[in-house]
Amino acid sequence: MDASPVTRTPLHRRALAVQVYERSDGLFDVEASLSDVKQVDMPLTSGLRKAGDPVHDMRLLLTVDRQLNVLQAGSQTLSMPYPGHCGDHGDAYAQLVGLNLLRGFRAELKSRLAGTRGCTHLTELAGLIPTAVIQAFAGHVIDTQAGLAGDQAPFQLDRCHALKRDGPVVKTHYPRWFVQETGP
Repeated sequence: MDASPVTRTPLHRRALAVQVYERSDGLFDVEASLSDVKQVDMPLTSGLRKAGDPVHDMRLLLTVDRQLNVLQAGSQTLSMPYPGHCGDHGDAYAQLVGLNLLRGFRAELKSRLAGTRGCTHLTELAGLIPTAVIQAFAGHVIDTQAGLAGDQAPFQLDRCHALKRDGPVVKTHYPRWFVQETGP
């Protein structure tokens, strides 16, 4: 058996980022970005993309309120494999206006912008926005301690595996809201 160490050569890096800003008017701006960079030269039908130059560099820009309603939405395509075409989806992402990040956002996103109705990369990026905004709002807009003394359960319960009501985290940290799992 060959004991030679395995070497790895970087080929591609995708970077995703979401930044949330609180505005002085009480609203919030959400800036999401997607960047694809090859570490090797890449021949495209539109021409050679040099190593280190982005194949994709895209932005989604949303304005939301405290209830997570999308009030404004748009996109920017700064780098693309097919210049003059990839970004030619008009203002398709304005269709996100009126949606709520907590209530059916991802289903509506797919319904309105999946496939040729939008850009695969921007639509995929948009799907990351709800949880990123919730993280930004947690402890700032959303009271993560609410429900400890009142009649309504804390916001975060049953929103992920660790915080399921019949799990050990809820039993330890939110005992009032713990529900014993019932057998089959």
